[in-house]
Amino acid sequence: MTTEQDKAKHKARMQEHKEKVDARVAQAQEEKGILIVLTGNGKGKSTSGFGTITRAVGHGLKAKVVQFVKGTWPCGERDLLQANGVEFHVMGTGFTWETQDKETDIAAAKKAWEKAKEWLADESINVVLLDEITYMLSFKYLDVDEVVTALANRPKMQNVVVTGRACHRAVMDIADTVSEVKSVKHAFDNGVKAQVGIDW
Repeated sequence: MTTEQDKAKHKARMQEHKEKVDARVAQAQEEKGILIVLTGNGKGKSTSGFGTITRAVGHGLKAKVVQFVKGTWPCGERDLLQANGVEFHVMGTGFTWETQDKETDIAAAKKAWEKAKEWLADESINVVLLDEITYMLSFKYLDVDEVVTALANRPKMQNVVVTGRACHRAVMDIADTVSEVKSVKHAFDNGVKAQVGIDW
């Protein structure tokens, strides 16, 4: 049973915590678009990126998505978001181990990047998701300096989400928020088949 003394101690702790949170909120007054990096070897980076796009659309913001390393197979997030006004550009070649054609992959990556650059220069767009662009930098399909320059020089209030494993340090250095998704267990590693609606 909770005593009156316990209640008073709890209230005092919560009041102290509230004051600290309120002080941090009061200090955070800069208004600008942020660059979010979702990286690491765990599952859920693209899912988190699409969650941010969904949140933005839910608040009436204008969002665009460029999908790198994606093919033409069904994508639940894309189907849902396109039906709600989000424009997508899909690289369309699939995984590099499927195409086994470096020149084709590089050409597709550059075409997708041209669309990304167009959107990164458009101040009417509130949020841009560059899904799995990190691989394009790791494979040297895109120039790191060019990507960093476009990200750094985008409109002041535009938000960008970058997803993918092994994000280049130069991108993380200019990011405002970096989250690393760590793999602890993955069903696929234990022979569980990927499921529609859960894995894609």
